[in-house]
Amino acid sequence: MNADIILETYNRIEPFINQTVVLTNSTLNQQFGCEIFFKCENFQKTGAFKARGAMNAVLTTPAELHQNGFITHSSGNHGAALAFAAAKVGSVATIIMPNNAPIPKIESVKRYGGTIVFCEPTLQSREETMAEVQKKTGATVVPPYNHQKVIEGQSTCAFELHQQVPNLDVVLAPIGGGGLMSGTALATSLFAPKTTVIGVEPFNASDAYESLQSGIIQPPKSTTTLADGLRTSLGDITFPILQKHLKEIRLVQEESIITAMKLIMETLKIVIEPSAAVTVGALLEDASFVIGKKVGIIICGGNVDLSKLPF
Repeated sequence: MNADIILETYNRIEPFINQTVVLTNSTLNQQFGCEIFFKCENFQKTGAFKARGAMNAVLTTPAELHQNGFITHSSGNHGAALAFAAAKVGSVATIIMPNNAPIPKIESVKRYGGTIVFCEPTLQSREETMAEVQKKTGATVVPPYNHQKVIEGQSTCAFELHQQVPNLDVVLAPIGGGGLMSGTALATSLFAPKTTVIGVEPFNASDAYESLQSGIIQPPKSTTTLADGLRTSLGDITFPILQKHLKEIRLVQEESIITAMKLIMETLKIVIEPSAAVTVGALLEDASFVIGKKVGIIICGGNVDLSKLPF
């Protein structure tokens, strides 16, 4: 990927997405000893950054294939994003969802016109179910993260951030399958090469950390984290990008994710999901690496069941 591709991607999807705001908070700046700029993708279409990648994938699919629809597997955010994107081009989307997906994410997929097919909450079940449905419909598969056009779409988030707040010292973003993190690392290397990119992952789903440590993609050993959007493993496209461009991954305990979620809601007055709280969770555990620095934090989404908050 080069700068021209990111600019072309941004121009392609810009009519369909929100340029999300960047928020600051003096209380949090004082608490962590740095200047923090929160890129609020919880205000994005469908409530998460996923709208960027899904929109780009749909818009770059030949028009003659739109009649067969689109298909993916997703715990929620990517599914809603693909349903949204498909509707924008007059098409439809089928979303394979684990039967334990959060209710608000199920409702979100329905709200954007997606057809849901439930499966067991394992990657194998997701992929097998998707293959069965795709064979019947001929729908175009748009994976949730391990897809070049999806990654290019996600890169526009960091691209926007660097236009809004130049000369950041550090950018923090959550890491699950690596779509957002790959796009963030690539865009930062091209548009803000002096900025350090750091990923943050739950200790209870530390497969990305272990993959980069071992040099081989590791499957998740545990998926008990509250951050349901970060339970997926890296793919063969995202992994080499992160090997090349990601400075480090910091692991965060569940208690810190919960505390961070509450802290952000109380101070910034915005709704965020657990996956979005891991970055601030990392600062709660150890903010020494950002003291005195200008820090960008990507708030990846805000789709959470408000009746089941973990605090």
